[in-house]
Amino acid sequence: MRIIAITNQKGGCGKTTTAVNLAAALAMQGCRTLLVDLDPQAHATLGLGLAPERLQKTIYDALINPYIPLRDIVLPTMIPHLSLAPSNVLLCGAESQLSQMTHREFVLKQQLSSVQDAFDWCLLDCSPSLSVLTLNAVAAATDILIPVQTHYYAIEGLRQMLETVDIVRDRFNPQLHPARILLTMSEKRTLLCRDVQQQLREYFRDAVFRTVIHRNIRLAEAPSAGQSILTYDRHSTGAAEYIALASEIRTGHDVEQEPSQASFTEPASVESQTDLALMNRV
Repeated sequence: MRIIAITNQKGGCGKTTTAVNLAAALAMQGCRTLLVDLDPQAHATLGLGLAPERLQKTIYDALINPYIPLRDIVLPTMIPHLSLAPSNVLLCGAESQLSQMTHREFVLKQQLSSVQDAFDWCLLDCSPSLSVLTLNAVAAATDILIPVQTHYYAIEGLRQMLETVDIVRDRFNPQLHPARILLTMSEKRTLLCRDVQQQLREYFRDAVFRTVIHRNIRLAEAPSAGQSILTYDRHSTGAAEYIALASEIRTGHDVEQEPSQASFTEPASVESQTDLALMNRV
């Protein structure tokens, strides 16, 4: 099972939108996919049509109680091959309770290991903060996906996130692959967006996905219906872009390439590219 932590310390960059729709796209391509909602706001849970306040068990229970296995809280969704480990506001209390545990950084990793044969892909939707929950996600992950909105204010958040990933890799997860960057909320007609995209690709090269997620009204409407974009409007631009992203992740090529065995292509290392001087130039 490949585990992708979708994270950025900056809010409003499309983390949950990416988590829900990428998970749906992978599932619709036949991959057994698990989406884990690690945000107390439970937007991923809402985005797949569940009411967080009505749930009897959530990821909170699996994290704070070792006697509740993850498989007991995983729920099916309306999309075949896609399952959800839901969240609700109780997850706010997990921070203080986890901080009192020994090896608290590896609680999620241990729970995920119990279902590793049941899924091909696991996506972790993280909250926009450097918390114990986010640390658990990065410590458990095999891969990191960082959504970055295409404007200049997002650059500083990206630099901080890459530094955090490097620290966690050194201390807790040496097998973690180099981070990948997904450009989100792009506007084709805006010169600023094109300029930011060009500079990010120049500095981070293959670490930036070829697929770009553009602003799309249908993509914004889908959560209000409790659906992914692939079930809400299969023929929209947003659906096509997340299908392309899923294909790029699985095959290492764009959507027009012939599919091959599922893999998450490792980019050139970004450690050398996180230098503050480079970021200042951007």
